[in-house]
Amino acid sequence: MKSIFIAFDQAHYERIVDMLEHNNCRGFTAWQEVQGRGSLTGEPHYGSHAWPSIASAIITFVEDSRVDNILSLLHQLDVESPKLGLRAFVMNVEKTI
Repeated sequence: MKSIFIAFDQAHYERIVDMLEHNNCRGFTAWQEVQGRGSLTGEPHYGSHAWPSIASAIITFVEDSRVDNILSLLHQLDVESPKLGLRAFVMNVEKTI
């Protein structure tokens, strides 16, 4: 099992949730308002006067076989609107209860 942490501009929220649902990724946890800045070329998402955009984040846990398809769909969304910003990170899940 893997976890996928997705950080993105809040404008992507509904599309990402729909994409997860259509790919049988039922469970996730979302944070509607997070602040941050991309490590390479990302614009700050601080929710301030100078940097008014805000980010959101989702973490979901999926079977290993679903990861590549989900990353591909997220990549397509990022390519469609590269200025908004979207990053996904995959991590191993060691144990669950």
